Amino acid sequence: MLVIVVENAPPRLRGRLGVWLLEVRAGVYVGNYSRKVREQIWSQVTDGLEDGNAVLIWKSTAEAGFEFLTLGQNRRMPCDFDGVQLVNFLPEPPPDAP
Repeated sequence: MLVIVVENAPPRLRGRLGVWLLEVRAGVYVGNYSRKVREQIWSQVTDGLEDGNAVLIWKSTAEAGFEFLTLGQNRRMPCDFDGVQLVNFLPEPPPDAP
């Protein structure tokens, strides 16, 4: 199983994802494909994302039972902690000074 979540993605990318995956909520796509197809879908996300951001989650034999990749600017950034993938939150940007 795989899940792709996109934010601020161009309509053509969302349409392309809709060809391969089921959009269960706005920007949330799910499907069940092989590694090769998953990599092809992710390359289309990489090529067409522009200024948006995305995360790809898939079932694996890792300790957590899944792995993930991210793309684009987001406060949540993956980090490796002794072989376990965790999410590190970047600090919020300071409010604009008057």
